[in-house]
Amino acid sequence: MQHPLKRLLGLATVLALSLLTGCASMRIIDSDVVSVAAVPSGMSLQGAKYRFERLPSQVNNPEAGLAEQQAQAAMTAVGLVRDDAGAQISVLVNFSGVQYLADPWGRPLPPGWTPYGNVYLGSGLGPHVGLGLGMRFPPPTHYHREVGLIMRDLKTGQVVYETRASHDGPWRDNTTIFATLFQAALANFPNPPAGLRRVNIELPR
Repeated sequence: MQHPLKRLLGLATVLALSLLTGCASMRIIDSDVVSVAAVPSGMSLQGAKYRFERLPSQVNNPEAGLAEQQAQAAMTAVGLVRDDAGAQISVLVNFSGVQYLADPWGRPLPPGWTPYGNVYLGSGLGPHVGLGLGMRFPPPTHYHREVGLIMRDLKTGQVVYETRASHDGPWRDNTTIFATLFQAALANFPNPPAGLRRVNIELPR
C-alpha cells in the first residue's frame, strides 16, 4: 500500500504540472487604452447604428478592409449595429504597426546597437590582470501595434466617442493581436473611465 505522504506529494506534483501546462497554453495581451466619450445630451450610443468612413489614403488599402472587419466584430460585441443606410454615426478606423529589436525587458534597443561581441584585456582597479570575452546574442523582435476608433454624429459632424489601444510584445500573429486591440479599445463602452488604463485579454498561444 502506498504511503499517504507519497500519495500527497504525487498529487501535488500532478496539480503543479497541470497548472504550469494551463498557464503555458495561454497568454495575456496587455493593452494601454485611452477612451473619451463626448455624447451630447439626448443622444445614446448604446445600440447605435453606424457605417464606416475612410480617409483618402485608406480607400484602396486592403488592410483597411480587414481592420474594419475586426472593428465590426468588436463593435457588435458591445451592441453597436452596422447599418449603412440608416446609420446615426460614422466610424473611422485607424491602425498601425512597427517592429523593433528589444532588450531582455522588452524595451527598444538604442540606435547603433550591433550583435557583435567584444574582447578586452586590462588590469581593472586591482593588481590582477584579466582577459574578458563578451558576446551578444541576436535580440528578439518585438512589435508595437496600435488601433483607434473615432465615432462621429452624422447629423452634426461632432465626434462623440474616441478610443485607442496599443500593445508591445513578441507575438507575430498580426491578425489576432489587432482583433484583440479592437476589443480592448471598446472595453467599458460607452462609459469609459477617465485617463490611461490597462486592459488585459487572455488568448491561447
